[in-house]
Formats: sequence, structure tokens, C-alpha cells
Amino acid sequence: MSTDRVLVVDGDPQAATPLGRLLRDGGYSPVIARDGEEAIRHLADDPPFDVLLLDLVSKRNEGIAVLERSRELRPEIPVVLVTALDEIGLAITAMKKGAHDYLLKPFDNEQLLTTLARAIEHRQLDRKVVLNRENLEQLLEARTQILCRAMEDLERSYDITLEALGNALDLKDAETEGHSKRVTAYTIVLARSMQIDAAEIKIIARGAFLHDIGKMAIPDAILTKPTKLTPEEQTIMREHCVLGYAMLRKIPFLERAAEIVLSHQEHYDGSGYSRGLRAEEIPLGARIFSVADAMDAITSDRPYRKAKSFAAARKEIERCSGTQFDPSIVAVYRKLPDRLWEELRAEIDQPAGLAGVGLTESLRNR
Repeated sequence: MSTDRVLVVDGDPQAATPLGRLLRDGGYSPVIARDGEEAIRHLADDPPFDVLLLDLVSKRNEGIAVLERSRELRPEIPVVLVTALDEIGLAITAMKKGAHDYLLKPFDNEQLLTTLARAIEHRQLDRKVVLNRENLEQLLEARTQILCRAMEDLERSYDITLEALGNALDLKDAETEGHSKRVTAYTIVLARSMQIDAAEIKIIARGAFLHDIGKMAIPDAILTKPTKLTPEEQTIMREHCVLGYAMLRKIPFLERAAEIVLSHQEHYDGSGYSRGLRAEEIPLGARIFSVADAMDAITSDRPYRKAKSFAAARKEIERCSGTQFDPSIVAVYRKLPDRLWEELRAEIDQPAGLAGVGLTESLRNR
């Protein structure tokens, strides 16, 4: 017996019996429904059917109702209508409601079998389209996952390279060893406390980590001088912002991070350098970094003074709110306890932490 099942809706028993015989002889498996209610039960409880043969002649209103209900229950089943010539308008209405084809009475047996074959072929093509679309979607999803993993791996490779640059600077400027890692961690904590988007935080973190990269181009005699710099030497030292920006700005991956490098010594009131920016003219990442940088500078040893406490750093940062620092960022900073910064610094500064907590780890864990 054929697997192609035909649900025949025909209220005329005298016509339904020979029609069922014709379908069986043609290789189909017919199921006869005497009215619309029985047809709907079959559609709901006895799937699947490959085609619905619906006679509109005997009960025209019921026929349209069955068509509409069949489209709700089994929209994938093509519907072939049987109608009389004087009811062609009804057939057109049914076609607009989703019927696949129609036959005009009287029709010959060959015409019926050909029309059903076309309807079933149409359904099979629809199935192939759906299957191909599902396969394509699965293929696209798999390839997207592969691409995302590749991009993540590439991004990690970039960050590892950046971390190596930061470590090289730490080796050159022993006075600030570990500074880049600490200030990056502090910056990330502040940015997350401000509910900044994760993708934006990555950019800010890279700018924070590379903020002093321009010092690689500063002469060692100035960079490592143990005593106070002369005015001329201070001018040269201040060039590290522009030098760092020049190093990074042509790298697409670091284009926006380079803006933070250029602006990280700007002050909220416009008294900083290199461009004398003020307030929101300063990139947000640079304004966040400024607070983190000051906190680390105050709590780190310098040749001319010993490290101060995080409580002392808090007082100084609050005192300079509105002048050196963005008040809105200071407000976020004030809500975070000193214990947080103390524990974070201790984690980074311990030997294992110093080796393992770099830019990539900071982005993952902070």
C-alpha cells in the first residue's frame, strides 16, 4: 500500500465509495470523511496525510470552514478542491485562503490522479526546502561558532601580545613594576560598576594596560632618573602620551584604545595634557582610568616617598573630584570599599599573581 495518504472529504456516499476505489487503484491510501467534523478529527488525531481532497459542492460553507481549519492544524498538507463550474468564484476564494489546486466537476479519473500527484510533489518539494533550510541553518550556526571561537582565539593572541609589550615596559621602568596590571584591574572594576558594556570594557582595559607604552620611546636617562626631572625633561616625558598614540592608532584593533592612551593625562577641568581637554571631551575610558591610575600611584612606593594607604588615596581622589577627576566616576568609586582594592592589589602583587594576572586574565576575572 502506498505511503501517500489522501483524506477525502465528501458528503455523498455514492460518490465517495468509487472515489476511494479509484484512489486505491491509483496507488494511494484514501481515508474517507463524511463531513467536516469527521475530517477535522482525522487531521488532528490521525496524521500524517499527504493531501486533502475537499469537495465544495455538497456543503459549500462547511467546505470553506474545513479548509480554514486544515490550514491552522496542518498547514503543510496541500488542499485540492472539487467544485462545480457555477461555483468557480467559491474556488477562487478558497485558493486565496491557501488551497493548492482545484478540479471542476465533472472530471476524468486521469485528471484527478495527475492533480493529486502534482500536489504531493509540491509537498515533497516543500519538505526538501524546509530540510535544506534547516541543514543550512545548522551549517551556518556551526560555522558561526567556529568563526566566533577563531575570533576569540585571535583576540586572546592580540591581548597576549599586548601583555608582552606591557611587561617589556615594566622591565624597562622598574619603578612602576606591576603598575600596568594593577591599574588595568582597577579600571575594569570601576567600568563594570558603572554598568558599561562588556565589549566597551575590553577597549577601555586595553587602553589602560597600554597607557604608558609611549615611554618605550623615552630616553632611559629620563625614564629611570632617580631624582626630580628638570622642566626640559618633564616636557620630554609628557610626550609619551602622543608617542604611545602614534604607536597604536594605525592598528585597527587598537584604534579606540589609542584614544585612551593619548588622553590618559587629561584633567576634568582642562588643566591636563596633551590637548587640554575638559569634562566629556575626554574619552570615558580615559576618565575612568584617571581615577584608577591615581589610586595606584598614591598606594605605590616612589623614590621620593613611601606608599600611602587606600584610605589616603580615597581622600585625595575625593578632594580632586571636579578638578582632576570626573565627579560621576568618583561617585561610583566612593561606593566601593577600600578592602576591595586592597585585596585586588594583594592578589596581583603576589609572585604567582604577578606572573598570571595579565590583561587576558583581568578581562576574564575582574
